[in-house]
Amino acid sequence: MSDLLSPEPTAFPSFDDALRAELVAFRRDLHMHPELGNQEVRTTAVIKERLERAGLAPRVLDSGTGLMCDIRSPGADGPILALRADIDALPIPDTKTVPYRSTVPGRAHACGHDVHATVVLGAGLLLARLAASGLLLRPVRLIFQPAEEVLPGGAPDAIESGVLEGVARILALHCDPRLEAGRIGVRTGAITSACDRIEVRLAGPGGHTARPHLTTDLVTAAARVATEVPALIARRVDTRAGMAITWGRLTTGHAPNVIPQVAELSGTMRCLDLDAWHAAPDLVLAAVDEVATMYRAKPEIQYVRGVPPVVNDAASTALLAEAMTSRFGADAVTGTEQSLGGEDFSWYLQQVPGAMARLGVRPPGDPSAAPRDIHQGDFDVDERAIGVGVELLTQAALLDR
Repeated sequence: MSDLLSPEPTAFPSFDDALRAELVAFRRDLHMHPELGNQEVRTTAVIKERLERAGLAPRVLDSGTGLMCDIRSPGADGPILALRADIDALPIPDTKTVPYRSTVPGRAHACGHDVHATVVLGAGLLLARLAASGLLLRPVRLIFQPAEEVLPGGAPDAIESGVLEGVARILALHCDPRLEAGRIGVRTGAITSACDRIEVRLAGPGGHTARPHLTTDLVTAAARVATEVPALIARRVDTRAGMAITWGRLTTGHAPNVIPQVAELSGTMRCLDLDAWHAAPDLVLAAVDEVATMYRAKPEIQYVRGVPPVVNDAASTALLAEAMTSRFGADAVTGTEQSLGGEDFSWYLQQVPGAMARLGVRPPGDPSAAPRDIHQGDFDVDERAIGVGVELLTQAALLDR
């Protein structure tokens, strides 16, 4: 890390109680008004307004939602450090009983994107104070990205809008309810997995359940595709690649004595390895076709590319760990495993080095208590994590050289 720490970094800016309280209120406002991917009009507007009040000049992305904002001291130049947050919500109901519960039926910030956006905003406000005093030695770009939850994510469109132009490194945080607030999890290399979507439609002539031998028993064919395709894939790929197919929907039939003409399956393919991800479409298509044909069903397969794994580079991971240690001590940093979750932050790392860390949001206390997991209607965070994330990203910006 010595190359990252030289020259001597700028002193950390004042992070007063008023700003801390404002950021908690800002997060709660976002939480109460969740918007789905590519619909984040209000979210974009409130972030833009707060940045403009800080004397900054944010630009809305070409897609119409999301924005980017550069922060630099007069005369400061050089490669840019980018801090990225996602801003969209999920199409699930908020089941919590809290004053800041979602006001939009069937919509919730159940993945912590409200926290991500607030943390990057807070870091931007602190860095803007330094820039106004001429003390920010390196330009920083804030990226508030829409549509992370919509495959293949909003990152490719954001990149098309120019968010990576001049960027030398990009950093991000993701809420982790398994870690206590005040800690982060770091990992060099792949920290998430690839995730694609599979849609299968099987067709047959249909018929009477008394005579399945005269037609295509489509229910059995669909059941076989559901069970045998994952098993085939598991034997055709190196198990270390961690490729796994899981079905989330199987729909067929209308009556107990009628063999249907159509069956539909949809699910996800996830894998840990980048090379295996590149090979996955051909493997999956061949396996589905093989099993369906065995049971005389005609398959139509739609393989929807999602996201590759997030692969953290060593220097960026070390920067996040050093920044966290310098603010909160060595015990605040822990290692973390690679998950099977997908994250479109991976698209940025296909073009520039960077890293994502896991931000602890679990209330400190009883380690045996079950955390409120992401993508569930009762997900919530210990809001002390907001200040931790702000200090972490701000310090990383000051240490990066």
